[in-house]
Amino acid sequence: MSEIPGDLKFLKSHEWARVEGDGKLTVGISDHAQGLLGDLVYVELPSVGDRVEAGNAVAVVESVKAASDVYAPVTGTVTAVNSALADKPETINEDAYGEGWILTLEVEDASQLEDLLGPDEYAELLEDEDH
Repeated sequence: MSEIPGDLKFLKSHEWARVEGDGKLTVGISDHAQGLLGDLVYVELPSVGDRVEAGNAVAVVESVKAASDVYAPVTGTVTAVNSALADKPETINEDAYGEGWILTLEVEDASQLEDLLGPDEYAELLEDEDH
């Protein structure tokens, strides 16, 4: 069973979101997702300043097995991207919830965060997928 940090929110498509102290939202893919994808070889990042819509693709992660879209958990503006992933995409495999973050967003509508799954709901989703 993948470790699921208690301070994160999740999408059913396996992205995670962490509200930071400054109100910005850090986004990545879950440990479960990186495990399914396998060794990542490429990450396509958005540009800082891009406006993204909740539920729309915002980045792409590619592994030796497949390419997978990364979806925006909420509507907002990209304020930072983890450019270190360009040289070391495997950072996501090694530390999905830490150094493997993908981008940060300035959130437009904080109420959208309420639509995301909590850690327990996400754990249940993973259990359901395993059955």
